[in-house]
Amino acid sequence: MIIAKNWYNLLKEEFDKPYFAELEKFLSSEYSHYTIYPEEKNIFNALNLVPYDQVKVVIIGQDPYHGVNQAHGLCFSVQKGVELPPSLQNIYKEIHNDLGIEMSTTNGDLTPWAKQGVLLLNSVLTVRAGLANSHKGKGWEQLTSAIIQKLNEREKPIIFILWGNYAKEVAKDVDTSKHFVLTAPHPSPLSAYSGFFGCKHFSKTNELLKAIHEKEIDWQIK
Repeated sequence: MIIAKNWYNLLKEEFDKPYFAELEKFLSSEYSHYTIYPEEKNIFNALNLVPYDQVKVVIIGQDPYHGVNQAHGLCFSVQKGVELPPSLQNIYKEIHNDLGIEMSTTNGDLTPWAKQGVLLLNSVLTVRAGLANSHKGKGWEQLTSAIIQKLNEREKPIIFILWGNYAKEVAKDVDTSKHFVLTAPHPSPLSAYSGFFGCKHFSKTNELLKAIHEKEIDWQIK
């Protein structure tokens, strides 16, 4: 597992705790015996693409996609050339409806967002192929809670985008006197029509960034 030095230094206490040693042991066995997503080198992709002090926006997912060549360490994102999953299709629809910009129908790689300061963080960072939530409760949640707490401690405001009850629970302790929190139902086809469509989180995020004198996010994926 590769993690950027700035994040490693921030989270070193977590990496030294017994739960993380148990998690590493579990992952070693899983990667040895099963197909696990994402590849080990991409587990901390979300952190490696956005230095701690450059995080402007946080989007929280649950666990990685569990299909072939989908997951690459960024929540809701898939590798180039892979069919867009339903939730991502709905995210693109909302961006189009909110901002009027054309979104790719074939490219679901959200790396350009990450490079602009959007931390695309799953709560659980690995999964066994074909088995959603198979790495739930193995220790990842403790680490990602620590990541959110470190972000919460920052004085510089962050915009937390929370879609669905799971994300709201993960970030329930965010200090709203310092940071901004936008909530809506999950973009899944099961709930997108219950309030995700029309939430306008992408324009609202840019309005907030502008208000705090930060560069707005270019949400377009071509």
